[in-house]
Amino acid sequence: MIPDSHHVLRAAASAGLPLTGPPEALRLAENETWRLPGRLGVARVARAGQEDAAAREVRVARWLADHGIPAVRPLPVDQPVTAGRRPVTFWEELPEHRQGSLAEVATLVRRLHQLPEPPAELGLRPLDPFVRVEDRIDAATTLPAEDRRWLRDHYAAVRAAWAELPVGMPHRAIHGDAWPGNLVATERGPLVMDLERFAVGPPEWDLLSVAIRTTTTGVSTEAEYAEYVTAYGWDVREWEGYETIARARELRMMTYAAQHAARDPAWAKEAQHRVDCVRGRRGPRPWRWTGIM
Repeated sequence: MIPDSHHVLRAAASAGLPLTGPPEALRLAENETWRLPGRLGVARVARAGQEDAAAREVRVARWLADHGIPAVRPLPVDQPVTAGRRPVTFWEELPEHRQGSLAEVATLVRRLHQLPEPPAELGLRPLDPFVRVEDRIDAATTLPAEDRRWLRDHYAAVRAAWAELPVGMPHRAIHGDAWPGNLVATERGPLVMDLERFAVGPPEWDLLSVAIRTTTTGVSTEAEYAEYVTAYGWDVREWEGYETIARARELRMMTYAAQHAARDPAWAKEAQHRVDCVRGRRGPRPWRWTGIM
């Protein structure tokens, strides 16, 4: 992809940010990240039509700041700014960071779950664990037709089970994707990033993000997971709804890989591996990913 910074330049000018030189491309994908010159911060360019989501992320970040939660911070400008139909937001640049340890993640998640009820003006939506899953299955052209039929049937079964989830913790503000890559460690302490999935929903969904690394993928050991449980104060695997929410998360993981495989052949074996594992072709859980992620 050839870097094209015109969206950032136009948006920065509209926001009153004086750029002393060209921005530097940090990540170019569906959502782009650019470093602004002069250590001003970074710009994030979202997909066309995502103005509401971009504005919500900024509101969430400011709400977290008001409640003392260490998280990514938006620059003090009126934003998002739309340039070429793409919303652009501006943020403080993160310090050097690494994935958070499971204990650090648990501590941050617990703090998030202790926040007061989010105000209506924050515009948080109810958690939708199945957003874009159907589109991803339709796009999974590297999978055999029989596997795609199975994915559709599996999706219908998991969705029906989700509608019958047993009572758990009261719904509240949740991160929505609380794995160690989004709750990171810096020299200043742990920090929450990637607020795109922030929602109102079952706190168990946040806890699942780490639990499934032990029960499904085998990325974390039982000893490491025990530290997470101790830091948070409860093991989500004890909840009778765990199996259903775990299957929903696995469905997202399968269809995410399958969608990418249609655009990037490097993902094809990984996508097939994930389907094979859930279908029982690779033995019992936990099973490890073969190459990607």
